[in-house]
Amino acid sequence: MIKNKSVIYLLLTSCSFSGLNLSAQENKSKVTAPPLVQELLVLKSKMTESNELNERYKIQLFSGSTLDEANKTRRKFKEKHPNQPASIEYQTPNYKVWVGDFRDRLEAERLFITIKEDFKSSFVFKPR
Repeated sequence: MIKNKSVIYLLLTSCSFSGLNLSAQENKSKVTAPPLVQELLVLKSKMTESNELNERYKIQLFSGSTLDEANKTRRKFKEKHPNQPASIEYQTPNYKVWVGDFRDRLEAERLFITIKEDFKSSFVFKPR
């Protein structure tokens, strides 16, 4: 008799809950940004692509006062890594050889590991 009551109670409760429409919350909210915010987002993405924000990492291979040495260092690097960009920057009073244009530090570190034996004074940095 107790078993029958338990079974009947279980059936009644399950039937009563089966009629309910139980569901999680649905995403009905819609956020709209003002047109100026949309324009700013587009502008920032364009500036990021063209590296105008300087949010990229580089590796410095050389810093010294002679352009000859900077050119030699750049040539040595380009022989082994022709697909990587390399430039000579002048910051008074030194010439600096910068290579790469990496989106994150991890990418820069990958190249750095392969070149640190040839360029002992090299390091990864983010230009200002």
